[in-house]
Amino acid sequence: MVHVGIGYDVHALVAGRKLILGGVEIPHPKGLDGHSDADALMHAVCDALLGALGEPDIGHFFPNTDPRWKNVPSRIFLEEAAKQVARRGGRIVNVDATIIAEAPKIYPHITGMKKNIAAALGASEKHVGVKATTNEKMGFVGREEGIAAVAVAGVELPE
Repeated sequence: MVHVGIGYDVHALVAGRKLILGGVEIPHPKGLDGHSDADALMHAVCDALLGALGEPDIGHFFPNTDPRWKNVPSRIFLEEAAKQVARRGGRIVNVDATIIAEAPKIYPHITGMKKNIAAALGASEKHVGVKATTNEKMGFVGREEGIAAVAVAGVELPE
């Protein structure tokens, strides 16, 4: 049976941080603020996978109050989500995600993001979708105050 989960994450853009999305460092004057590397894309994918398992969100497994996770690459979180799937005898069917950002341009970095996500999950790049859109200058994303990401994941479980 295929179980589906949805993930969403958002982080504020701030000066003095690198912008990391999908494990790719993107040249930009601001980066995402957070306890880890603040990779909103990987966080959304992680929550989608955990949701498909009926588990709590990423903060349950990797609390931002725990110094062990300070500045950690979000790939670690995705690898753990994949391990959770495997422990249940499951298989990741696919992941599809959308980044919502006014700037910078995301499209040139999508191939690298797909590769990084697939590698962290032990999945084929063919089963990972990454897209980007703007917020048409509306809201906090439109004002370039932050970046959001939403993801859906399908996980085949033996139950």
